[in-house]
Amino acid sequence: MSEEPTPTQLHPAAWWLWSLSLGTAATRTTNPLLLALLITASAYVVATCRPTTPHAHPYSAFLKLALTVLLVRLLFATAFGSPLPGTHTLLTLPEVPLPHWAQGIRIGGRITAETLTFAFYDGLKLATLLICVGAANALASPTRLLKSLPGALYEMGVAVVVALTFAPNLIADVHRLRAARRLRGRPDKGLRGLLQVGLPVLEGALERSVALAAAMDARGYGRTAEVPAPVRRTTTALTLGGLLGVCAGTYGLLTAEGGAYGLPLLLAGLTAALTGLRLGGRRTPRTRYRPDRWDVRACLVAASGMAVAAALTLASAQDPTALHPGVIPLVAPALPLWPAAAVLLGLLPAFIAPSPKEPS
Repeated sequence: MSEEPTPTQLHPAAWWLWSLSLGTAATRTTNPLLLALLITASAYVVATCRPTTPHAHPYSAFLKLALTVLLVRLLFATAFGSPLPGTHTLLTLPEVPLPHWAQGIRIGGRITAETLTFAFYDGLKLATLLICVGAANALASPTRLLKSLPGALYEMGVAVVVALTFAPNLIADVHRLRAARRLRGRPDKGLRGLLQVGLPVLEGALERSVALAAAMDARGYGRTAEVPAPVRRTTTALTLGGLLGVCAGTYGLLTAEGGAYGLPLLLAGLTAALTGLRLGGRRTPRTRYRPDRWDVRACLVAASGMAVAAALTLASAQDPTALHPGVIPLVAPALPLWPAAAVLLGLLPAFIAPSPKEPS
């Protein structure tokens, strides 16, 4: 049975806009205090608004993945060193001699506090981005998000949703098989336990994919309507031209010389791309049963995330030192007040979004 929206549920696109905006804000800073504040805000909203459906459970897996990324970044900085100079030596590892053609690469050697601090800042930024994406997966149902896509992106959306829903199923299968092995007194850890659990999980994933493909084919997925050739050519030209205009306009806005033509080109590209998507939807005629409504709460949730992204982008341009604390010389990061207050705007969904309910 597919998940049906109720009048109290929030539009899934609002959650994705909120989460991606927080992730965008995380890319604008390496200050660990601001990044920790972003993680705390997103985790509090997830704990408050996360539904009880199966797609919301793998949020802990994203937390573990983020921690793994951070540890791997520190491990690489320790093993391979960094060209970043430093004066505070923590330890010295045996250095492996390398040939002359491998100049610039070092294995082992002196490990400084500046190197590890820089690696920690860099890894924490990527970990925060992963946690924000995990929040979007926990708060927004992929199947409901698929219903909101335009017809031209429906086939691509089906592929993405299938990929997103397979991850929770795999994690649930692993937990189920490990619990079953523990009840039978068999090992579920180590290399032997991994092999004994991994093979049934892989077999179940293959069987599920074959059954899903047969069910989708029986329900008519992939069927397209006949569209005249001129309309197809116009759709392709508008979509490709619009995307090129968006790329050129974005590049113009990011450079000082292109500020005059960047915004008009970006708006023209967005208009052309949206028109092309509208025309492309004729190839996939479909109806929506009980579509999600974009209401005032969805606007406020999306706006709160975009306000955080805009505030940190502005702060990174006005005061880059506060948002990117230096490591040479090594100084303790300070918490900038008004960017930290702007991050707190990301907590707004916890107070205006509907509370989670048990699935019917």
